[in-house]
Amino acid sequence: MAYARFLTLVGLATLTAAAPARAQTQDKVLNIYSARHYQGDEAMYDTFTKTTGIKINRVDSDDAGIVARLRAEGGSSPADVILLVDAARMASADALGLFKPIKSAKLDAAIPANLRATPTAEGVSWTGFSTRARVIVYDPLRVKAADVANYEQLSDPKLKGLVCTRSGSHPYNLSLFATVVERLGDAKGEAWLKGLVDNMARAPKGGDTDQVKAVASGECGVALSNSYYVARLIKSDKPEDRRTMEKVRVVFPNQGTSGTHVNIGGAAVAKHAKHPENAVLFMEYLASPFAQEYFANGNHEFPAAKGVKLDNPALKAMGGDKFKAENIPLGVVAKNLTKVQQMLDRVGYK
Repeated sequence: MAYARFLTLVGLATLTAAAPARAQTQDKVLNIYSARHYQGDEAMYDTFTKTTGIKINRVDSDDAGIVARLRAEGGSSPADVILLVDAARMASADALGLFKPIKSAKLDAAIPANLRATPTAEGVSWTGFSTRARVIVYDPLRVKAADVANYEQLSDPKLKGLVCTRSGSHPYNLSLFATVVERLGDAKGEAWLKGLVDNMARAPKGGDTDQVKAVASGECGVALSNSYYVARLIKSDKPEDRRTMEKVRVVFPNQGTSGTHVNIGGAAVAKHAKHPENAVLFMEYLASPFAQEYFANGNHEFPAAKGVKLDNPALKAMGGDKFKAENIPLGVVAKNLTKVQQMLDRVGYK
C-alpha cells in the first residue's frame, strides 16, 4: 500500500504541475457540497490537500438539501464540486442546469462511458466514481434461487404475495426500473411493473435494510436492495444483523443475460464554480487508485475506475467481486425517469 500510495502521490504531483497556468494563479481553495457522510472519505480529502495545497471546504447535506441550496444560491453559489449518491439524482440536478460540463481526457480514460452522463459538445456533466449493485435478497425456505435469477421474474405470478420493496419512486428503484424499461420497451416494461405490484406482500415502505430484515423475519420472501446495505449487515458487529444474514441469500440478477443493474456515487462541477480548474483536478483525483479505495470502500461500494481491484471483504463474502454488470449507459437511462414515474402512477406502485 505504501508503494502504491507513493506512485499515486507522484502522479498527483505531476498532474498538478501540468495543470493550466490559470489553475496555478487561482485561489488554493475547493468548495464541495457533499451528500456523502463516510468517515473513510476524510483521508481521501486530506491527501488531495497535502498533495496539491488546495484547501477543501465542505458542506454536508442530503441530495435534496444540496439541490435546494444550489437553486436558492444561483449564480452566487460558492460550490465548486457536487457529490451525490445516485444516477437519478445526478440526472435530476443536471436537468435543472446545476452542473457545468467538463472535458477531461484523464476521466475519459479512467471511467467507463456507461457510468457517466451522455457527452455533449460542451463535455460531460457528471461522472460516477463508485458503483453499487441492485441485488435480489430471498428466503431460501420459501423461494428457489432459480425463480429469482432475473429481475424480470419478480413479476412472475409464482411470487405472488412474496415481494417487498421500498417506494417505487425512490431514486434507487427509479434507476433500476428505468433500466428495465430501456431493455424491455415501454409496453413490456409497464406490464413488468404491474406484475411487481400484483406480487407485493405489503405496500412499499422503509429503506433497503428494512426489506432485507423483512425477508429474514418471514414478512416477505423476496426483496430488492443495494449491495452496500447487505455488506453493512454482513460486517455488522450486532448479533441480530448476523442472524438476519444467516436467514437470507443474495442473487446478482441477470448474470446469464444483460447483467446486474449498477448505480453510482458520482460528482459534477457546479455550474457557477468559482474554482473550476481546481474542481476538474479534484474530479481527476477521484479516479486515481488511491482515492478510489477510499471513495468506494467508505460505503462498501465497488470501484468505478478501470483496472482498480476490489478490496472489500464484506462485498467478497456476498460473492460480489466478479459479477457481470449491465452496460446500458446511465446517461441514457436517466432520460426514462419521468416516463417511468408516470408508469408507476398508472400501475399503482406507491
